[in-house]
Amino acid sequence: MLDVVVRPVGLLEIPAFELKKLFFFRETYDDYVRLKKQNELLKAKLIAIRENAADEGRLEKIQNFRNSRNYASIVANVIGRDPSNWNASLIIDRGHAEGISVGQPVVNPLGVVGRIFEVGEHTAKVILLSDPTFAVAAVDERSRENGLLTGTLQGVLRLQYLTSNADVKVGDDLVTSRLSTAFPEGILIGRIKDVQASVNSHTVECMVEPAVDLSELEQVIIIPNLYERH
Repeated sequence: MLDVVVRPVGLLEIPAFELKKLFFFRETYDDYVRLKKQNELLKAKLIAIRENAADEGRLEKIQNFRNSRNYASIVANVIGRDPSNWNASLIIDRGHAEGISVGQPVVNPLGVVGRIFEVGEHTAKVILLSDPTFAVAAVDERSRENGLLTGTLQGVLRLQYLTSNADVKVGDDLVTSRLSTAFPEGILIGRIKDVQASVNSHTVECMVEPAVDLSELEQVIIIPNLYERH
């Protein structure tokens, strides 16, 4: 008759190296959790540093722009947008109390942004140049051809009222014209991306890419009075 050796069931059945693997895994996992938390903290600090640097860069560009012009201006923060029409209008944190009024031009260091449309005590609504109701007199910086620039529902701009032989080319920059009654002259509006012959008249139209990325605006500059000097 064979003797049956009964061995305890449990940890004693696990070889020593398997136990070491379990303990090592636990220690490694704890290190992973700790390092992950440290990494997330470092990422948060890096993001904060980048945001501060971006803010300083924006403020420097805005200040350089203001210093390069001989008219007064007011800096405002963008505090709201219409989610259903992101590139048509925005809300800023300046209003009547800060000298803002309807019709004043709105720009940033890269170019034209839009125009003040509604004003409250400490806030105002800006209609952006991509809105179909926006219009401004524009001139081709190279050829000095003048036209009227308007917004479109597609987000690009349209330069109209050019004769069929107008000297305009893809790549030309458009700036505000001295004919404009709202904007000071010489502020960049955008660049011509297409020239099209009008079907119903002897004219051409230009499709224009805005100089300003309207979806990323955080601060703008309002020009309260073209005749008010620094």
